[in-house]
Amino acid sequence: MKRFLTTQAYLPYVGPISLWIVLFVISPLGVILYFSFLKVGPVGQIVPTFTLENYLTLFKGAYGIILLRSLLFAFGTNMICLLIGYPLAYWIVRYGGKLKITLLFLVIMPSWTCYLIRLYALKTLAGYTGLINSTLLNLGLISSPLEMLYNPTAVIIGLVYSWLPFMVLPIYASLDGLDPSLLEAAVDLGATPLRRFFTVTLPLTKGGIFAGTILVFIPSLGEWLVPLLLGGAKVMMVGNLVEHHFIKLGNIPMGSSIAAALTAIVLLIMYLSIKVGGEEALERII
Repeated sequence: MKRFLTTQAYLPYVGPISLWIVLFVISPLGVILYFSFLKVGPVGQIVPTFTLENYLTLFKGAYGIILLRSLLFAFGTNMICLLIGYPLAYWIVRYGGKLKITLLFLVIMPSWTCYLIRLYALKTLAGYTGLINSTLLNLGLISSPLEMLYNPTAVIIGLVYSWLPFMVLPIYASLDGLDPSLLEAAVDLGATPLRRFFTVTLPLTKGGIFAGTILVFIPSLGEWLVPLLLGGAKVMMVGNLVEHHFIKLGNIPMGSSIAAALTAIVLLIMYLSIKVGGEEALERII
């Protein structure tokens, strides 16, 4: 009876949230999934005939290469953000002292600026006649401007620049909530600093790591603006492929199949990350 009353008390709060999720998350995904099994006729019209051709096309030829490239770019971005973000968060927590909040503010402050403006600023800095090339030329370090844009490296740098704060924040929260007495106990037992890190600090902050992975890997995988501005036509990711079919070609079934496959990959990654990272990973995301 008590459990029933508790559940009934939460219904007024759960109801609107559930309705919102059904209307604006599940229903659009259902529409996309429906169109992904249709095909396009000779003059571009959508033919209501069930087919798996779109999904078969997705995993072969150029489409498969673009999907694989997107996964590799997202994985590389995530690893670079982790290699930079974990030491940065650790240093802020350990040595930040009274300036911890200020240092954390400096990390997240760039994300308050319009995403498009930040990417255009980065593009201007690294352009053929940008500030970096101009400075290097004036110093006599190079004889001709460097080609820093429209290549995979520029895309990776843009992704890391965009999503690094989202790796730092959950790791910082995990490290800041770590019980100091556990580290003191490890010291009393004779553990070296390196062993303390790998046996105490790292396992207890895995929730923050997996939460950061979700917040970095997933948006990097579906990114389309960074490769569009910094990669140009030379570097296409799966997000650009979806936009290309929906907007430029008007091939809604093919674009829907790509979006549905991308959604399935994202859901799988979220499930595995939360399962391995535990409840802490979910808490850090929320």
